[in-house]
Amino acid sequence: MRKAYLSDLNDAEWQLIEPLLPAKSTVGHPRDVRLRDVVDAIFYVQREGCTWRALPGDFPAWQTVYGYLRLWQKLGIWQQIHDVLRIQLRQAMGKQPQSTAGMIDSQSVKTTEKRGRSTALMLPSQG
Repeated sequence: MRKAYLSDLNDAEWQLIEPLLPAKSTVGHPRDVRLRDVVDAIFYVQREGCTWRALPGDFPAWQTVYGYLRLWQKLGIWQQIHDVLRIQLRQAMGKQPQSTAGMIDSQSVKTTEKRGRSTALMLPSQG
């Protein structure tokens, strides 16, 4: 057992995420870490804002945790988890699985400070 941290998933949260993670591989070395510890370690770094090397010693080695993070990013696992959980939450709230509208306010999108490849021009109205 390891120390509990504020960033750790509770049992209900883990039950939602665990089935969305890749199953054990039938090739290569057997997995020697618990994926729950890996996920908890990733969330710890995100919550605390520490470097990977500063990950507490009761988590799996930082290189292992970081390796899983990068692999899951490359495979699109994090996006899949996000999408599935978003749909489940929307349905639990009685909404359609996919949103039907989006909104951006002027405080969220700054267009005047940095110009990209294209810039929209506002022309004076004709009348």
